[in-house]
Amino acid sequence: MKLLIHGINFSPELTGIGKYTGEMAAWLANAGVSVRVVTAPPYYPQWQVGQGYSGARYKVEADHNLLVVRSPLWVPSRVSGLKRLAHLGSFAASSFPAMISQGLAWRPDAVFVVEPTFFNTPAALAAARACGAKAWLHVQDLEIDASLSLGLLPKGPPTSLALTSERIVMNRFDMVSSISASMLDKLRHKGVPHEKLIRFDNWVDTDVIKPMGETPPLRAELANKLGFDEDSVIALYSGNMGEKQGLEVLPEAAKLLQNEPKVVFVLCGAGAARQRLQDAAQGLPNVRFSDLVPFERLNELLNMADIHLLPQRPDVDELVMPSKLTGILAAGGALVAAARSGSELSAAVNSAGGRVVEPGDAAALASAVQDLAANPVRRSEMGAQARTYALQHMGKDAILGGFLDQLRSLTGVRD
Repeated sequence: MKLLIHGINFSPELTGIGKYTGEMAAWLANAGVSVRVVTAPPYYPQWQVGQGYSGARYKVEADHNLLVVRSPLWVPSRVSGLKRLAHLGSFAASSFPAMISQGLAWRPDAVFVVEPTFFNTPAALAAARACGAKAWLHVQDLEIDASLSLGLLPKGPPTSLALTSERIVMNRFDMVSSISASMLDKLRHKGVPHEKLIRFDNWVDTDVIKPMGETPPLRAELANKLGFDEDSVIALYSGNMGEKQGLEVLPEAAKLLQNEPKVVFVLCGAGAARQRLQDAAQGLPNVRFSDLVPFERLNELLNMADIHLLPQRPDVDELVMPSKLTGILAAGGALVAAARSGSELSAAVNSAGGRVVEPGDAAALASAVQDLAANPVRRSEMGAQARTYALQHMGKDAILGGFLDQLRSLTGVRD
C-alpha cells in the first residue's frame, strides 16, 4: 500500500500533532506501508524554524519506506490572528505543488491530511482526485471553531464563509476521523455523514513512556539548574504554551500556594503565551520555567513530577482533546485536570483516577495541588490507576493497527 500524508506538523517536533503524525508515519513504514509525507520544517512549539532546517526552500529526506518532502513556510516571530493565517497560508501555497506532484508521479492508494490546518484540505483532495486515491481527513483540532471560541477569528461574513466552505470540503472526503466522541458529534453537526465518520484516538507507546522504579536523574539536574530543593513536591505542566490551554490559571494557583514551602510549579515548554506567563509569575518564589526536553528524556520528565497539571479553557473542550494526556497517564502520573463537568475530558480523567477542577478556578486547582502534595500515598494510587487506564485504552500498536485495518478496508489494498 502507498499512503501520502499531508500536514504542517511532523517529526522531529516533540509535542502536539507533529509528534503523533511522525509516530504514525514511522509505525506504518515499519509495518510495510510505503509512506510519503509533505510537511513543513519543524517550528512548533517554539515558533522558530528548527536548527538545520530552512523555511525558505524545499528539502527531501528519505529513510527505507518513508520519504519526507519539507515545503517552505513563513513563521512569524510574534503570533497574532492575521499572522497565523498568513503562516498557515504560506505552507498551504508552497505544499500544493508538492502534493499534486506526489499524487500524479507516485499515485498513492490513499491521501491522508491532518487538520490543523484546514488550509491543507484542497491540496489533499486535489492530489487524491488526480490519481484516483481515497481521501481521508483526520481532525486533531476543530480549527475554525476553536479560533472563534478563542477570539482569534472575528464573527462576520468572512468567518461564515469559512464555516460554509469547511462543510462543503469535509463532505468531499471518503473518510473523516477525529480523536474523541464529542469532536465526532461536532463533525456530524457540520453535515459529515455518519457512514464516513470514524474515531481514531491518539495513543502512547507504553513500552517507552512508563513508570520508573527510581527517581530519574533529570529531577536532580533541573533542581540544580532551576534552583529548587530536590525533595520539593513538583507540580508540572509540560507542553505547548498557547491560547487554548488556559495556562493563566497556573501562576494564579501558584500565588495562592506561595507560602507552601515544599510545592514548586515547574512550567516546561514554549509557545506564544510563554512570555505572558513569565510576566504573570514574576516575583513568585514557587514557579520555575524550563524549555522542553529531548524526546529521549521525556519519560524522565514525566516521571520526575509528583503532580501533573492539565489546564484547559472551557470554551474549547469539545473542539480539542489535550494530546499530552496520553503521556501523563502512561507514565503513571497523579493528574489534576481542568475540565467542565460532564465533558468527555472530565470523564476520561475521572476514569483514569485523576482529579478534575473547573476550568479557570485557580482556588480549586491550588486546593487540589495542596491536598495531593500532603498525600503521597494517594498520589501513588492515582498513578497506578492512570497507568492501568493507559494500558487498556491508549496502546500504540492496538490503535495504529486498527487504523491500518480501516485504511486497508477503505482502499481495498491488503499489502
